[in-house]
Amino acid sequence: MLATSAEGVPTFPAFVARSLGYDHDRPAFLHICDDGAQEWVDDPSAATPFATMREAMRLAMRLPSKLRAFGILQRD
Repeated sequence: MLATSAEGVPTFPAFVARSLGYDHDRPAFLHICDDGAQEWVDDPSAATPFATMREAMRLAMRLPSKLRAFGILQRD
């Protein structure tokens, strides 16, 4: 995991994810297309990375609550 620093505080890259329900064991990850459209993908390597968990959570909180979206740290 690549950590960067903002004003002396380490930051870590993150994704926006959502749980698909009890019958799925993996989350779906948010991919933002070039035209701004949003889609959910199963592969984290196809997801849109955010520079910090704060940015990921900010977008997750703006999505409809029924999606149950959250920020998740990007792993190497």
